[in-house]
Amino acid sequence: MLLERGSGILLHITSLPGRYGIGDLGRESHAFVDFLAAAGQKYWQFLPLCPTSRELDNSPYMGLSAFAGNPLLISPELLVEEGLLPQRRLDTVPGFSDYLVEFDRVVAWKQELLAAAFQVFRYEGSAEGFDGFCHASPWLDDYVLFMALREEQRLLPWYEWPKPLARREKGALAAGRERLSERVRYHQFLQYCFFRQWQRLRAHAAARGVRLIGDIPIYVAPDSADVWAGQEYFALDPKTLRPTHVAGVPPDYFSETGQRWGNPLFRWHNRDPQVRERLYDWWRERFRQVFATVDVVRIDHFRGFESYWEIPASEPDAVRGRWVKGPARHFFARMEAAIGDLPIIAEDLGIITPAVEKLRDTLGFPGMKVLQFAFDSDAKNAYLPHNFPTTNCVVYTGTHDNDTTVGWYFSDKVAATSKERALRYAHSQVGGPIHWDFIRMALASVAAVAMIPLQDLLGFGSDCRMNTPGTPKGNWRWRVAARFLTDAMRDSLREATAFYNRVG
Repeated sequence: MLLERGSGILLHITSLPGRYGIGDLGRESHAFVDFLAAAGQKYWQFLPLCPTSRELDNSPYMGLSAFAGNPLLISPELLVEEGLLPQRRLDTVPGFSDYLVEFDRVVAWKQELLAAAFQVFRYEGSAEGFDGFCHASPWLDDYVLFMALREEQRLLPWYEWPKPLARREKGALAAGRERLSERVRYHQFLQYCFFRQWQRLRAHAAARGVRLIGDIPIYVAPDSADVWAGQEYFALDPKTLRPTHVAGVPPDYFSETGQRWGNPLFRWHNRDPQVRERLYDWWRERFRQVFATVDVVRIDHFRGFESYWEIPASEPDAVRGRWVKGPARHFFARMEAAIGDLPIIAEDLGIITPAVEKLRDTLGFPGMKVLQFAFDSDAKNAYLPHNFPTTNCVVYTGTHDNDTTVGWYFSDKVAATSKERALRYAHSQVGGPIHWDFIRMALASVAAVAMIPLQDLLGFGSDCRMNTPGTPKGNWRWRVAARFLTDAMRDSLREATAFYNRVG
């Protein structure tokens, strides 16, 4: 089995506490690994680690690259430790919020700090392992040139750049690399720092017996290095270079008009076999990169490999789309042949057909069970723990797309009958700690892994929600203040985890 019986916490890196306005890869992330280990947890799950952009509300599911790391996660303290910043740069830090990531302020301050570190790097000429990192990262050249050109073009999306650059004419790219060589090296430096710090965190997690669960969004953002560098792989208009069709899902639990995500769709069925092969090569590199970074990966919108919702780009919502067959088993057979075992969790929520379930089960991937979905029907609901057909699944009290469990319980949008079923199922009472009722249900289930968002462990309400699907602004900002991660909470979690046989 891919996952041994255990439990863990869902918390994105940006939500960690600390002085610097956003969670990072330094002291607090290492301390959180120690907290997990002391609480008997075997897993830490987080959202995609990609660079984000202000233009897309800093969503980690609309990143600027499927391969690169987010420079905002680079630890200033580790830069000091590595001799790339003087300690005095950290003696005075702006008064950032303990409860929210104020992205505009954080980005401005962090960019200034990273620029100063780069000047030290330039003065010294290189750093240990830098050249080796650049040579071992085949995705890096396109990414750093994309970022340098994006800055030069005042953050315009790549399809609005001058046509020679947008269409990647060789002469224009060569001139761009020469003209922007300083910025190209700067972005190489940022990725070097990110992955150097990340591997240090990963080694610490391994030493403490904590496995890291990452996240791959099946699609990439239209304004990304991936689409710019691999235009032939995506459904783009050859004249405008914009998507002809975009990804999303039809009307479902989250939205009456569905979700129009806006990501360009892959050209899985391109008539040119060489283009299809290059698309598979791109995916192979993507998997190699992520498995060099984490122990297990959740594929967001797994069902898109079996069939995906194709929406004409001209449509304002996701209602008028159609299902199109994906590459299915053939794709994963190719990936496994090239890479080996694929430690994958299949995000199989939403409209799931027998064909999707068959694909998931044939591949042996664990699916997801979300307790907040368990009480809106009858005793046959597939998300009720007594209906889990196998231990090969991961149960969540809620996900980053859900309200917190306390928020769910007090929401006017949740039917009173659903709340009554939840209390009856947990053998609980009105006014009790509903978040602990859900945590105990998850821990007691047969699911191999029980995953608890930190907001649920803390009993926080809707104001601490990470994301509301279908809302383009105001998401991804929640942070936890250090004072909430108490010894008492750690000990309570460990006791409950041990009681349900999830401590190693």
